Amino acid sequence: MASDRFLTLGDVAEILNISASQTYALVRSGELKGIQIGGRNQWRVERSMLESYIDEAYRRTAANLSDLPSALPSDV
Repeated sequence: MASDRFLTLGDVAEILNISASQTYALVRSGELKGIQIGGRNQWRVERSMLESYIDEAYRRTAANLSDLPSALPSDV
C-alpha cells in the first residue's frame, strides 16, 4: 500500500482513522478529491490528493485555533 498511486476508500479510511462512510462522504462532497472507476461506486483517491487534503486540514485547524480562547473557561 505504501507505494500505490491510488488508494481505495478503505485505505484512506484506515490512514485517517475514520469510517469508510465518512471517507465516502468526503469524496462525494468534493472535500477530498477522488475519481470514480466504472459504474459501481469504485472510488480511488490519489495519494497526492490525500496528502493535499491533510495539509489543508492542518491549515484550517491552525486558522480555527487562532479564534479559540487560549485557556479553558472556569466552571463558575
